[in-house]
Amino acid sequence: MDLSEANITKQVSKDDAGEGSMARELIKINFCGSTPLLWRTEDLKAARELGFVGTLVGSLARQPRQNTRLGRPLELLLEEGRLMADMERAAVSGLDSKSEDPEVSPAVVEQYYAGLENSFQEQSALALEDRKMTLTRVLTEKQKGEGATKLHINTWHLCEKYPFSSIKCSGTTLEFSKGQEDADSNVRNRLEALDRSFSFPRTAMSVQLCTARAGLAHCPQERQFLTADWPMPQDERCKCRFQVFKDLRRRGFYLTSAGKFGGDYLVYPGDPLRFHAHFIAVCVSMDESMPLCDVLAIARLGSNVKKTVLLCSSGESQDDEREEVVYTSLQWSGMA
Repeated sequence: MDLSEANITKQVSKDDAGEGSMARELIKINFCGSTPLLWRTEDLKAARELGFVGTLVGSLARQPRQNTRLGRPLELLLEEGRLMADMERAAVSGLDSKSEDPEVSPAVVEQYYAGLENSFQEQSALALEDRKMTLTRVLTEKQKGEGATKLHINTWHLCEKYPFSSIKCSGTTLEFSKGQEDADSNVRNRLEALDRSFSFPRTAMSVQLCTARAGLAHCPQERQFLTADWPMPQDERCKCRFQVFKDLRRRGFYLTSAGKFGGDYLVYPGDPLRFHAHFIAVCVSMDESMPLCDVLAIARLGSNVKKTVLLCSSGESQDDEREEVVYTSLQWSGMA
């Protein structure tokens, strides 16, 4: 009994230490405009353990021309990012606001254009050599083909006319030699003209693009592009959406975007990989009037997709610190 109790105590202490280390790890949120993104695999796992689903929007590195399976980054809802920040489990990763627009020195600009000019000169020389090799190969193959055909025709003609004559060999050899000399001179002339008249357009110059770089979230250039100040607007509708999202997450539901269903959120009783959505949450302010035709339309849509529509409104509670959220369910029962 003592040994088992000691083992249990050690296991509990290990679990507490693990929970403490997980609590200290912050999820790094990057921004592309006003869209919160998660790039690191560890951040994606931590967000999923907290119950935040998000949507994968990146293309796979080895299969970029398909959209059946997507990869990082993970796009979060604005409410998901804000709730993680309120829970002190996430932090915006990026540069300070003071260094958002750093001044570029003239020396750096001059060095950049000098590098472009050197690259252009190198590519021009390589393109000229490639053109010479191609022209030489084509003309040589053409010369060999014409010489062999002419040799075969002349030999066959002389053999018919003079079966036992030795003139056929010498005559054909002389004619072939003359044709070969003409072809060689033609090659030399064209190659000399190519040296004088060749021009490599700048629009055909190859430019290096760093598309395959490890550790994208830690590169200063990408971090500066992806980060921004917290862009969560503070109008009444966004406040209502955030309060509804926070309350449903507190109740243990999983939420995703419901744009294609005409609502604000799809509400799942558990992990979306295991359950279908049961509710379509539509966030409406408490003092906002809603036309009857819109109510009937959303109720009928929910009935067609076998989901219950929830009209969610955040109320004002003076007594509690937490604002109260009022839910009204709609179900279409048909025309009477």
